[in-house]
Amino acid sequence: MDLLIDVIKDTGIDALKILPFLFVTYLLMETLEHHAGEHTQELVEKSGHFGPLLGGLFGVIPQCGFSAAASNLYAGRVITLGTLIAIYLSTSDEMLPLLISAQVPLSMMLYTLLIKAVIGIIAGFIIDFIIHRYHKIRNMSLNDPLQIDALCEKEHCHCEEDESNAGIFKSALVHTVHIFIYIIIITFILNTAIALIGEDTLSGFLSGAPVLSHIIAGIIGLIPNCAASIIITELYLEGMITFGSMMSGLLVGAGIGLLVLFRVNPKIKANINITIILYFIGTISGLLIDLLGIAL
Repeated sequence: MDLLIDVIKDTGIDALKILPFLFVTYLLMETLEHHAGEHTQELVEKSGHFGPLLGGLFGVIPQCGFSAAASNLYAGRVITLGTLIAIYLSTSDEMLPLLISAQVPLSMMLYTLLIKAVIGIIAGFIIDFIIHRYHKIRNMSLNDPLQIDALCEKEHCHCEEDESNAGIFKSALVHTVHIFIYIIIITFILNTAIALIGEDTLSGFLSGAPVLSHIIAGIIGLIPNCAASIIITELYLEGMITFGSMMSGLLVGAGIGLLVLFRVNPKIKANINITIILYFIGTISGLLIDLLGIAL
């Protein structure tokens, strides 16, 4: 019973953290769809060139809701793939509070955040450049058309029936409630699984295989749960893994972002490819950090 209470408590805390981000994101998307009209696509294409820079910088803010917001924005094609990856790579949820509680010097914390942001920004620009070149060769636009209306159809919120401010507020609320319920259910399942398996067991897998620590850290980082970053950061603070191994897990760890992406983006194959890209960039970057001898 105590285990169940702890799981329910952790699930509620994890879900409530991202609730404001979800609502504000959907409110923004509905406003763009109903009021900005055809000018929105032009705005998105122009801002997309700087998207990875802004995404990498904002992503380091210590919260896990921004990656969830980014997943919704990408599903609606408001941001580019490069911007999404930049946000995922730079996102920091529980890492910073743990470093603060361990009394790690401020310069070292800023150094860690800077590395995450730089890797995210560089990766984002490279991805958008490759996509731009590919689309240019095929005479295609850099961004797909906005697909906010597709999200509305999927959630059956009847957004198109009322374009007033009250209607936009209502449809944003409907979207938020639907995704919030989905997140609660999946997070409860994940928290239960982690509680039954035990964080010590997960820690043992990571610390017991130094050679494969980057691969294992990346796999743990893919778990859409704040516990993943806690495990990885604590192992580093205890000296059981290298700085590069920690970065592998933290770069891959996009918080609840991937979970929301698979819910709101109907292209499952594309979602899987995004996950693979994130994992590849995160683990390779962590390995390079160790090979270059970079450490706190």
